[in-house]
Amino acid sequence: MTDPHRPEGALTLAGGWCWFDRVEVLRRDRAAEMIAAADLPDTVKARLTAPRANVGTLSMERPRIMGILNVTPDSFSDGGLFNAPEAALAQARAMQAAGADIIDVGGESTRPGAREIGVEEEISRTAPVIGSIRAGSDIPISIDTRKSMVARAAIGAGASMVNDVAAFTFDPALAGITADSGLPVCLMHAQGDPQTMQDDPRYDDVVLDVYDFLEDRIAAAEAAGIDRARIVTDPGIGFGKTLQHNVTLLRHLSLYHALGCPILLGASRKRFIGTIAGVDDARDRMPGSLAVALAGVAQGVQILRVHDTGETRQALSLHMALSGA
Repeated sequence: MTDPHRPEGALTLAGGWCWFDRVEVLRRDRAAEMIAAADLPDTVKARLTAPRANVGTLSMERPRIMGILNVTPDSFSDGGLFNAPEAALAQARAMQAAGADIIDVGGESTRPGAREIGVEEEISRTAPVIGSIRAGSDIPISIDTRKSMVARAAIGAGASMVNDVAAFTFDPALAGITADSGLPVCLMHAQGDPQTMQDDPRYDDVVLDVYDFLEDRIAAAEAAGIDRARIVTDPGIGFGKTLQHNVTLLRHLSLYHALGCPILLGASRKRFIGTIAGVDDARDRMPGSLAVALAGVAQGVQILRVHDTGETRQALSLHMALSGA
């Protein structure tokens, strides 16, 4: 169906549901300027408009929901709820029934101040759960880990994606294991490690600093043998960022399409939502999380990593229908 509001000369963003007719050009040494999309260099235009490759079996032509399954005792929102294998499997099934496209299994909390756990402990938490999910479903499963041996065990158990919050900077061997597996990977920006990242985060320009970091990590992944078509990027909301850093990044998410990879947004129930909305308990931040998720989809974000799967699916369905996507 033709969009009657789409201006002549507008371009489709990343082969998806959004279009653009102007581009804001950001530079460190001068003020931002706006140019017509038609005036973009061909290489930039191609990077912004090319349809994104599938992430595993999932097409990026519409937004996808990644359901969070923390099999930990200490995650900030749901720690201790699903660390028993039976509870984890039941939650995975519930999220799939509620509309999740992929399940993200994590065995080590990366909340601010969290301690690092040993490899064997993390494997014992995650691999059996992944195996149980895989035994009864073909839903894509992501392993949320910074560690190569954890990823290896998870892949052996049936994981179909690697999600590294450290973008191969914590354990460089994870790049080789991911390359050898042929699986997609999400590379996330974080400043510092979980124990210290919120102590005093600083940036020269948070939007461009995160962009440059992700561009560098994509290059490192390619050098390790991972094709760009297998890479997803995540600006890392809440990972070494103040409230203003988070808000600024969320206002500029569309910039990261220039990396040529799908964008994952993981802002569900995070502290900045509670600060802005005046909600202390993370489990009461679902309405704010939905608002942030839909703001991301309006900028073409392809994957939403969320706790509240059914509510996000309902909100997303209405958003897409009302926007004519």
